[in-house]
Amino acid sequence: MKASELRTKDVAALEKEVKDLLKAHFGLRMQKATQQLSNHSMLGQTRRDIARVKTVLAQKKKEAAK
Repeated sequence: MKASELRTKDVAALEKEVKDLLKAHFGLRMQKATQQLSNHSMLGQTRRDIARVKTVLAQKKKEAAK
């Protein structure tokens, strides 16, 4: 997921995206705990995607406050 793609979305869509990514990250953590996760790099990638979406969301909220 690229930041340029995220900047085209509105605030509600970004908040939904964060919620979906957090659920996905939780699922990956549970798979890791039960030793069912085959691709461990997905954990880091999901975590970075969450941070990226939260960053764009904060930028949009800051712009809206001006």
